[in-house]
Amino acid sequence: MVVIGGGVVGAGTLYHLAKKGWSDVVLIERKELTSGSTWHAAGLLPLFNMSYSVGQLHKYSVALYATLQEETGQDVGFRRVSNIRVARSKDRWDEFMAYKGVADTIGVRCDVLTPEEVKALWPLCETENLIGAIRHPDDGYIQPADLTQAFAIGARARGAEIHRYTTVTGIVRTADGLWRVETDKGAITCEHVVCATGNFARRTGAMVGLDIPVIPVEHQYIVTEPHPAIKARQSAGMPEMGVLRDADSGWYMREEAGGLILGPYEKHAPCCYVDGPDANSEYELFQEDLERLAPHIETAMELVPIFGEVGVKKVYNGAIAYTPDGSPIVGPAWDLPNFWLNEGHSFGVTAAGGAGWQLANWIVDGEPTIDMGGVDPRRFGPHATRGYLVAKNEEAYENVFTVHYPDEERAAARPLRRSPVYDRLKAMGAVFGTSYGWERANWFAPDGYGLDAADLDQAPTLLNENHPPVVEGERPRERWSFRRSNYFEHVGAEVRRVHEGVGIQDLTPFAKYEVSGPGAEAWLDGLLANALPKTVGRIGLTHMLAANGGVRAEFTVFREGPERFYLVGMGSAERHDLDYLQKARPRDGSVDLARLTTQIGVLGVAGPHARDVLQSVTDTDLSGASFPWLTGKTIDVGFANAKALRVNFVGELGFELHIPVEMTAYVFDLLMQAGERYGIAPYGMRAMESMRLEKSYRVLPRELSIEYAALESGLERFVKPGKGDFLGREALLAWQERGFANRFVTLEVLDVTDVDARGNEPIRKGGRLVGRVTSGGYGWRVGKSIALAMVSPELGEIGTELDVVILGKPHRAMVIGESPFDPDNQRLRG
Repeated sequence: MVVIGGGVVGAGTLYHLAKKGWSDVVLIERKELTSGSTWHAAGLLPLFNMSYSVGQLHKYSVALYATLQEETGQDVGFRRVSNIRVARSKDRWDEFMAYKGVADTIGVRCDVLTPEEVKALWPLCETENLIGAIRHPDDGYIQPADLTQAFAIGARARGAEIHRYTTVTGIVRTADGLWRVETDKGAITCEHVVCATGNFARRTGAMVGLDIPVIPVEHQYIVTEPHPAIKARQSAGMPEMGVLRDADSGWYMREEAGGLILGPYEKHAPCCYVDGPDANSEYELFQEDLERLAPHIETAMELVPIFGEVGVKKVYNGAIAYTPDGSPIVGPAWDLPNFWLNEGHSFGVTAAGGAGWQLANWIVDGEPTIDMGGVDPRRFGPHATRGYLVAKNEEAYENVFTVHYPDEERAAARPLRRSPVYDRLKAMGAVFGTSYGWERANWFAPDGYGLDAADLDQAPTLLNENHPPVVEGERPRERWSFRRSNYFEHVGAEVRRVHEGVGIQDLTPFAKYEVSGPGAEAWLDGLLANALPKTVGRIGLTHMLAANGGVRAEFTVFREGPERFYLVGMGSAERHDLDYLQKARPRDGSVDLARLTTQIGVLGVAGPHARDVLQSVTDTDLSGASFPWLTGKTIDVGFANAKALRVNFVGELGFELHIPVEMTAYVFDLLMQAGERYGIAPYGMRAMESMRLEKSYRVLPRELSIEYAALESGLERFVKPGKGDFLGREALLAWQERGFANRFVTLEVLDVTDVDARGNEPIRKGGRLVGRVTSGGYGWRVGKSIALAMVSPELGEIGTELDVVILGKPHRAMVIGESPFDPDNQRLRG
């Protein structure tokens, strides 16, 4: 193994590889260790993160850092002073309570504070306008350079090598499948490469043909002169005050050498090093720009008056790597075997330990031990161009402290990927979200619908955007919230139209593939856990398991011919799934694999009149006897042709039409015209989600995950160990033999008025944590608040009563049978 990059992230990776027993590992650094972004990092260790994946990485790191000095003899300057996040607005408090649920499920200590308790812990701040705060008692800060040296010492002690002042000049794949890393001091041939080059990520990626979706953004923080009040506290032997974060004003503050550090996250901070730093770059800073920071400085002086009483000692303005969603990139590179990425760390000091830990597990053992989907490099596709990254990374930076609503949709670099019916849906009132760059209709607003200032009820804080941006003269149509918001009833109307009549949905962003050739059947059979459709024209739902027996991917498989299969997968997982398929494909020419996503449009038609509408525009017999559930046919639709599949994700009679992309708009218009007599109308992703929950349908990465055995997720109908060997089979059976720690259940959540579970809420029994919600929402057809969840196996029986904690409040819940709507699938089969 060669690790390229000697910052805290690269050193943390080397340390964990050596700790896993890989002593034949080398780190290469072009200058001195920490000479990139690590040296100017403020060293904070925020445990707060709404991401289930990143939250666990941070948790591991903070726990590890407390042990490194004893192990390595290197003082890392870890100060566990705690972290206090204050809230000034109702939405911010909802966010904190939602996070508290995440923290409880992953085992991170998080206390809830009153304003009076904040004052007691941070007496130099004003608390009059606070609602409250949350506090991480295990949080604090560390010295990044010393932490990096500790990793280096620990790695060297286990046999790893570090070569400083060594520049990588090229990376080449050899004829025998190894990597040759060329440097100005010679070449190293190795089996694996980890790219942890921070600001140089795109330049390093270009050496192997990767367009790595990382571009740094300038981040400033201010170090002040000492203040008498802080010096007096120190002289009196009083404890250091915790790291203070005013989320509603977008900054952090902590003590430093008798003074303060203020770190704002301002608007209009520019990307930098778009093409990488200069080759001689080392310990580099940019010119400060205090004008950008002015609004944050003003609020800092309001909350902490002494901040306005000290002089500025130093302003640091350095590069911090960012990605379009603000989360790092940790995992395998697409298309390249044994090439790994550990890049894009905007909180690199905090994540370095956890990222190195999981990447080492992934490399050495074949799988990480936690679901890394939230940081997987393949969550971004080819649409993440350089121009896209500049817009999205700057947006991610300025939104570090904004409220992260569960229904938030950010606006930069949009609309980008549009289906042929995008303009038609927009004219019908579509309120769009985005996934993998695709515009997808979330819900439909009535003509002329809009919200006024009173509807938005925005807090008088520096950061208070709770709706998508609108052009001048227009009103917002959606308010983001952790609770049932203004679109709630409109989504219900969409569900009712589907349930009682017929609805149409644009599903073009589905990922589509064709697998063909004489070896196609045998290859797929060894890759997928379910039996393949045996008859031409039949459809099956199949899962690709991970090596550990969890679930890696899900596909609908339509057998089009003896040697030809059509696969449909999650649109957001296209690069991820395609990468696994490509890397597993036989190299003997027996299997062809083609990506068809952008060649084929998809329209879903669902509801009791779906057959009537479609039958009126085709001469193919669509009766249940001729065209039963889970079958597919190529049919004519007017003047076009389509693969018609008797499947849908909403639990109603319905069809998916897979159409040549250039004919999608024509077919949409034809169906709308034919369905007019039945009241046809489009429906969006939120209506689909409501109906999915009512059918207890599982999705990745929520109910299905590498963290849960496929059988824990209740996939007995779709996993066939008796069919013969397939990927993950033996590991799954061994897991079953050891015993499962979780059981999939469907819950009815009781006593709900204005809020539903969303996912990651803790589930308790008698005050004891017994599980977590994986998905949740309101089921309009059954009139119930529903949660899908994983709980301790003994609590999975129907009728078991539990408590689901939503935004800090426990709600009674009861385990109910799977598929509370139409459990016998009579509507689907109709």
